[in-house]
Amino acid sequence: MVSNLRVMAPNRIVWNSEVWEIVSSTNSGQIGILPNHAPLLTALDMGVPRIRHDGQWSTMALMGGFAMIDNNQVTILVNEAERATEIDPDEARKSFQTAQANSAKAEGKKRVIEANLAFKRAKARLEALNAS
Repeated sequence: MVSNLRVMAPNRIVWNSEVWEIVSSTNSGQIGILPNHAPLLTALDMGVPRIRHDGQWSTMALMGGFAMIDNNQVTILVNEAERATEIDPDEARKSFQTAQANSAKAEGKKRVIEANLAFKRAKARLEALNAS
């Protein structure tokens, strides 16, 4: 038995297929989702979910959002997500280095928050590449 996973961002459907297993980070820790999972609505953290389908594992960079699980349907709504296969490795490394430098030198509450958010986004993209 399988579940159907649909990951939707405001501008596109990032993922829509049958999957065997999903492992993702929520606000209260990691969650594993298998077919026949109990109904659930949860907030997701920024991070790298792992998805098992067609006998292999895939990853994506997920920029937070919400997951709803019901009747073997897993719907994830996000502000932004990228499959690891869509991420340019050179651009991801450069973005990570820039975000890391900006985070270290940010001053003022607002700029520190913005810099840390950009750093977490760049880190998730790099981790998705490294985990694939």
